[in-house]
Amino acid sequence: MGDYLLKHSQEFSEKYPGKYIAIIKDELVAVGKSNIEVFKKAKEQHPGGEVSISYIPTDKEMVTLL
Repeated sequence: MGDYLLKHSQEFSEKYPGKYIAIIKDELVAVGKSNIEVFKKAKEQHPGGEVSISYIPTDKEMVTLL
C-alpha cells in the first residue's frame, strides 16, 4: 500500500483533500468524509480484501504539520 500511496500522493492530494481513502491491493476503492464510511464502502465492494485507510490532508493542514 505504501508504494501505491506514495506513487499517487500528488494526484490524491489534488483530488481528495480533507478526505479519507481506502486502498485494497494497490487500487483506490473508496473515498469519503470519515474513516468508518470509507471502510464500510471498501468492505461492501471487496468483502475479503485487506483494507488500508489513509487521510489526505488539506493544504492548510499540511502547512500546520510542517
